[in-house]
Amino acid sequence: MKMLLNLRQDKIGFLSSIVIFVTIMLGVFAPFFAPHDPNQVNMSLRYAPSSMEYLLGNDHLGRCILSRLIIGIRPSVLWVLAALGVSVLIGAALGFLAGYFRGKIDTVIMRMCDTMLSFPGYVMALAIIGVLGVGLQNILIAFILIKWAWFARIIRTSVLQYAELDYVKFAKAPGIKDLQIIYKHLFPLTFSDIAVIASSSMGSMILQISGFSFLGLGIQAPNAEWGMMLNEAREVMFTRPELMLAPGLAIVIVVSAFNFLSDSLQVALNPALSTGQKRSKQESLSTEKKEVLMK
Repeated sequence: MKMLLNLRQDKIGFLSSIVIFVTIMLGVFAPFFAPHDPNQVNMSLRYAPSSMEYLLGNDHLGRCILSRLIIGIRPSVLWVLAALGVSVLIGAALGFLAGYFRGKIDTVIMRMCDTMLSFPGYVMALAIIGVLGVGLQNILIAFILIKWAWFARIIRTSVLQYAELDYVKFAKAPGIKDLQIIYKHLFPLTFSDIAVIASSSMGSMILQISGFSFLGLGIQAPNAEWGMMLNEAREVMFTRPELMLAPGLAIVIVVSAFNFLSDSLQVALNPALSTGQKRSKQESLSTEKKEVLMK
């Protein structure tokens, strides 16, 4: 509750959360908000400019750009959000086991994480796509196989920190089961850290899936996706640059919203960060004033 109050006081964070919420709602109810069939081909409207009926114009096949932009939220944001949730779930489960029980369990899980993290992310994703084939589903599988190790390592560090608190140690004395201690005591403490790292990773995953689709490795035609829309419009990027504007702005706005939300969550969960930033700004201003007076 306190986190939500602090987040509402942050105008940028509050605006970012609204943008994310609206985007998700548009994606969930995309067929109702899309004014036209996103896959309907009409060559008589090829490269038609914006009009009252087609607000963002039409693409090289006469399809409605606005409809494809709205439908494209599903693979570009919603499915990425689902893959992120699975990655966080696997990483949190292994991170809690490693940080709480330690010993051999911690060693085995951390060696698995070291093995996965030893490969560059993009190289690992390309290798998985090369084995499984191109397509959105295989990219999401690659994301899950890559990201879980990173989440497990970060969450394990957070669990190690909170597991040393006195009331967590005292909870073991009455014979409470370990899973109950993790659920009742450790999970609420680490939930804020999980929310921050998840929101910060969402933006990079959207950029990655858009990049793979732009290269032709992601979702395949005629399905709509923001990276694919950029790829389809690059042939006329100098004569019709506005065709790249809509999907490009959509990617920039949504990724920026997730990044700003991550920063706001960090400040909301740790208000000392904002006070420290204010002090640093005040100190920098005071030093500038001193330099001016000395001159």
